[in-house]
Amino acid sequence: MNEKTAAMPLSSLRWIDPTELRANDYNPNHVAPAEMRLLKLSIMEDGWTQPIVARSNGEIVDGFHRWTLGSSDRDVMALTDGLVPVVAVSDEKSEAQQRMSTIRHNRARGSHAVVKMADIVVELIDAGMSPDEVQRRLGMEYEEVDRLHDRGAMPKRAAAEAFGQAWEPTVKGEEE
Repeated sequence: MNEKTAAMPLSSLRWIDPTELRANDYNPNHVAPAEMRLLKLSIMEDGWTQPIVARSNGEIVDGFHRWTLGSSDRDVMALTDGLVPVVAVSDEKSEAQQRMSTIRHNRARGSHAVVKMADIVVELIDAGMSPDEVQRRLGMEYEEVDRLHDRGAMPKRAAAEAFGQAWEPTVKGEEE
């Protein structure tokens, strides 16, 4: 490890008891129950891929919902004997800087583009995965899988199908 990488928060990764951590009192992020179930499924199938980010005093900067699962869900706790991965960030930041860091962590995750999501759903189903399994493993409702699958298949269908003549509206007074 060189000097630059040693200074990065990831170099401080530790597995700790989640009782050493505490929520901050300013996080505006909320995760709905369906997304919490998806987060649990992600940890159960993929393992811990993202650490919790905290100050040295245990205040969580990012990862409150991962911490919640890691400290209360038996299945998640069993994966690592009740420990959660944590990286430390600098305590030298002001309260304002710390709050901005929390917002940046929350907002930097981005959003999913519908067309690309549709392409993935089509690929999964075309590869033999059932719509029910796609629904379960991606935390989607059946209607969402159905619509994404339909949207993703639309260009293929359009290329294969012949369309009839469309009607043309007439302007009042210009009837044939």
